[in-house]
Amino acid sequence: MQTKTMQFNEVQVGDKLPELAIPITVALISNGALATRDFFPGHHDKDAAIELGSPHIFMNILTTNGLVQSFIERWIGPGCRFQDIDIKLGMPNYPGDTMTFMGEVTAIDPEKRTVEIGLAGKNQYGMHVTGTVRLVLPLGEKI
Repeated sequence: MQTKTMQFNEVQVGDKLPELAIPITVALISNGALATRDFFPGHHDKDAAIELGSPHIFMNILTTNGLVQSFIERWIGPGCRFQDIDIKLGMPNYPGDTMTFMGEVTAIDPEKRTVEIGLAGKNQYGMHVTGTVRLVLPLGEKI
């Protein structure tokens, strides 16, 4: 995990983020739902999820959003400021699977010191999440 925040001048369009594999567990799904006050039974009650037609409990969008933020911060460092997180869900995350995040810097705006990152999180069923994150970074020293 990055402890020092990257500076704006250290990031370039095309930079790839290191892939990050997240084991999907019952605890991650149910605790994430409960922590975000999402009491929908499909996120913590297997029998209720099965009654809904799902093979098991499934991850909520707020847990996915938190994992997206964690993925980005592991790469860039804790001192960035998130300006926008725009994600779309695809295939569900179920216990026993692994979601692998990948990402790439897609745009930089020197005037606003923003960095845009395209990202995806894939599991065995396909894309769980795709999206874009925009960050504001510290300026850093001039080159």
